Amino acid sequence: MTDSDRPNGRSETPLDEQSADDDLPVHDISAGQAVQLTVESRAHGWRLDHYLNRLFPNYSRAQLQKAIESGTVRLNGMAAKASRRLRVNDRIDVELPDADETHFQPEDIPLDILYEDEFLVVVNKSAGMVVHPGRGSYSGTLAAALQFHFDRLSDVGGRHRPGIVHRLDRDTTGVILIAKDNRVHQKISRQFEQRQTKKEYLAIVRGVPDFESDFIRTHVCVHNRVRERMMVCSPTERSREAVTFYEVAEKFRGYALMRLRPETGRTHQLRVHMLHIGTPIIADRLYTGEGQFTRRQANPFAVEDAADDEVLISRQALHAFRLTIRHPERNELMTFEAPLPDDFRRTVDALRSVQD
Repeated sequence: MTDSDRPNGRSETPLDEQSADDDLPVHDISAGQAVQLTVESRAHGWRLDHYLNRLFPNYSRAQLQKAIESGTVRLNGMAAKASRRLRVNDRIDVELPDADETHFQPEDIPLDILYEDEFLVVVNKSAGMVVHPGRGSYSGTLAAALQFHFDRLSDVGGRHRPGIVHRLDRDTTGVILIAKDNRVHQKISRQFEQRQTKKEYLAIVRGVPDFESDFIRTHVCVHNRVRERMMVCSPTERSREAVTFYEVAEKFRGYALMRLRPETGRTHQLRVHMLHIGTPIIADRLYTGEGQFTRRQANPFAVEDAADDEVLISRQALHAFRLTIRHPERNELMTFEAPLPDDFRRTVDALRSVQD
């Protein structure tokens, strides 16, 4: 969510096989606990350490490589190198040391609560907040804030993902849903998996699409040169289908405000799809190389001297605006909306001023 938002998602950290399957299980094990894994067809060809990194996100790749080297990870009963490529039905025996608990502690971080009842919480996530800890992002996370503010949260995703049913990328703002117990978590997860939820994002893009509205249906996979990125690709065993409906909400001079409705939840799906149709999301450093958008870019006539220019937004202009689910206990449809953050609204206002 991604701009993807998937059940038990992961952070925006590069993995060679990151997009091969967003539905691989996440494991949360205690020190000394043994786990036996069987490699599925969707993970065929993955490196051993990358596969474990995906399944055990609370451990860094360095920790996993050390465990492999020490022999506490064995492949088909034998020691193996971290770079070993996996085959279907390979058996992996894993016994890992406990992840460093000092990395994950409750933190008194203010939360913008949009809705709360005895079953769930809806949060308006701010920009710059990682949803859950992992691989270098251990503090300032939504998970740490949730643990501080709530006594009861689901633990289906493991102790480092309290209540977290789906995810948003670090710099994507907006609606994110939190479950207070495992029953609720499983019911909501099922809605996401069966595509029964309705998600709507707002994005500011450079350029205007050829059509007022359309479906984008592609396969996506890890970029063949830049592993942090995803890209549109031909269907393969390692790719996943990604479907997005878009419509132009408002046109500006050289830019547009878009409504995006993802039908799937692939990593960076909306960012990749907007780039694919030639209208990339502004200030998306990873996909455009430009990490900010200024008043002068919005309106070249508004600022005469470049020294007087003002940064309007310094992260991808993508906001999870609306989420509709069926309440897990009351069975009624509920829609939650997150107001536009200041940087997003300021950018839209600047673009509108060119039209005046």
